[in-house]
Amino acid sequence: MPTAGNARSSLLVQLSPSRNAKLSFTVQLVLTLFWLAWATMLLVSENPTDDQNYLYYIFFGLAVVFLGYVILQNTSVFGVQSYIEVTQEYIVQKNGVFRTKMITSIPNIESVHVSPMALRITQRDGNKVYLDLKQIRKKRDIEKVKSRIRELSRQHNFDVTEANLA
Repeated sequence: MPTAGNARSSLLVQLSPSRNAKLSFTVQLVLTLFWLAWATMLLVSENPTDDQNYLYYIFFGLAVVFLGYVILQNTSVFGVQSYIEVTQEYIVQKNGVFRTKMITSIPNIESVHVSPMALRITQRDGNKVYLDLKQIRKKRDIEKVKSRIRELSRQHNFDVTEANLA
């Protein structure tokens, strides 16, 4: 039975996908701006009667689209696109604009193993879900997620184990 959502029953934590990307956001942005500048130079410096001028427009258009993609994935300019949401009934992880949501129903959780930078959820049907916490920007937000999971374990009677850091 779903409960009415309010500000206290839901925890939404923004993720930063570039934290585990091969290229950081700054590098992606600089390379994209270089690409855009190069495409602009090609358009401005070439003779407009050239037969292959349309290729420069395509090159420029692709640079603009990729710049939009980089900004959309890594900033909250267009709203939060990557997040972990913990409510009374489910846990949702969304890793970006064009990626699907991973939804885990809280009543179906058998156990949760909490490590410093991850949550490993075992469901009653045997499926395992791995939530990577490395993408969370602030340590305070990581602790909020972990404490919310501990709180829900008392309400929904599932086991929570902690990793030993000895």
